[in-house]
Amino acid sequence: MIEVEVVQLLVSPVHRFAGRPADGPADGPDGETVESVEVRGGLGLVGDRYYGRPAHRDAAVTLMSAENLPLDINPHVDLRHTRRNVLLRGVDIDSYVGSTIVLDGAHGPVTFAVNRPARPCAWMDVVIGPGAQRALRGKGGVRCTPLSDGVLALGRATFHVIDGDGAAAR
Repeated sequence: MIEVEVVQLLVSPVHRFAGRPADGPADGPDGETVESVEVRGGLGLVGDRYYGRPAHRDAAVTLMSAENLPLDINPHVDLRHTRRNVLLRGVDIDSYVGSTIVLDGAHGPVTFAVNRPARPCAWMDVVIGPGAQRALRGKGGVRCTPLSDGVLALGRATFHVIDGDGAAAR
């Protein structure tokens, strides 16, 4: 079990990075960053653009390690730039692909299947700064399926692996 911190949560009803990066991102709605969010097993984060969409069931929630944000490129970078949903401090989440993990915070445990890497795209160089896409290779976060219902909230939590073949789970 690892002590972690849920640093930031992003729930957005719109996809801001569509089209060509040279055209710039669409405006995002106010209130994308939240203090807590409802999670539904097999569906995602209530209110998020990928909630309940069959094409995104194995990638409905993205987790990222705060330690991997390219602060040297942009000291103000956060989830609004990377478009990940959950920013964690204290765990190298990218090393858990293939694992089933549990985040247990103030509102109880939530279980996720960590399915695959969330690869950075050319948009990262536009919204974060030149070189961000390269800086995030191999550490852009992970795409997950929520396996249980629950609530994620900002603050302290525990992280543990309940099953997996991810490198860190061995």
